[in-house]
Amino acid sequence: MKLKKIMAVLLSCALVATSLFSMTACGDNSGNDKADGDGVYKVGICQLVQHAALDAATKGFQDALKEKLGDKVEFDYQNASDDPATCTTIVNQFVAGNVDLIMANATPALQAAVSATPDIPIVATSITDYATALDISDWTGKTGINVTGTSDLAPLDKQAEMVKALVPDAKKVGILYCSSEANSKYQANVVSASFKSMGLEYAEYTFSDSNDITQVVTKACSECDVLYVPTDNKAAANTEIITNVAEPAGIPIIAGEEGICKGCGVATLSISYYSIGYNAGLMAYDILANGKNPADMDIQYSTELTNKYLKSRCDKLNITVPEGYEAIEE
Repeated sequence: MKLKKIMAVLLSCALVATSLFSMTACGDNSGNDKADGDGVYKVGICQLVQHAALDAATKGFQDALKEKLGDKVEFDYQNASDDPATCTTIVNQFVAGNVDLIMANATPALQAAVSATPDIPIVATSITDYATALDISDWTGKTGINVTGTSDLAPLDKQAEMVKALVPDAKKVGILYCSSEANSKYQANVVSASFKSMGLEYAEYTFSDSNDITQVVTKACSECDVLYVPTDNKAAANTEIITNVAEPAGIPIIAGEEGICKGCGVATLSISYYSIGYNAGLMAYDILANGKNPADMDIQYSTELTNKYLKSRCDKLNITVPEGYEAIEE
């Protein structure tokens, strides 16, 4: 009997221990309990493509977390080389590696991350419109799922007004963007309404990949007086192709952000990608260290906006730049 009682007590203790272990293992994906055995948070970064804007956002994100966590954070940075399918492979590796948080830089990276996990917190940046990217119809300012982050949306009506300010004789504007980028289409829809209200004709010129950019830009330049390029990752990665057609044709380009402007444009009303990345890093810190739920966190927008121009290209195209514009460093 004594032996049976001892065995029963031992079995009971084992069940309690198993229960406690299960409760710990099934905890949420936020707070200090998610750090590994050394107290180090593992953060996976999936960046769609390498170009100046996204690079700056990633750096800002890493700088913010390093300032807050020091050597208590490890980054696994992966670049998808502008291939959405590679984004899927990358984030699936992050999920398999049980990272504490995923940073998704650009819309295809965010969409891949959301498809890969409903549990691991996702902080995104360089997303123009989260409702469009995530197909959310009843937008409230927060996603309601395991996603939060920062937006790179600048006032599109103000960018449209730059056409009149810098190319006052323009009659028709060509809106140039990649057809596979949902947020580029969103920007095209919004900015076209502004052009219409200003009495300008407009037309959309879309390309699917870098192979057809030259043909599309050539057609746009032959039919329009000025081009508008939104914050489009495919365009940002191929500005040299665009400017090699537009500049000899004498067609100025108003750009959605500074990196594209430097590559092929004459002017932009731009946000700081470093700043939105940095703010995304602060949001990640709140999730990791303070246990905040990304579903309840409002998407943040930049308030740092600057009119900028590229002097050398403006000079070549005889563009007179109004006062209040800051020269982009060349």
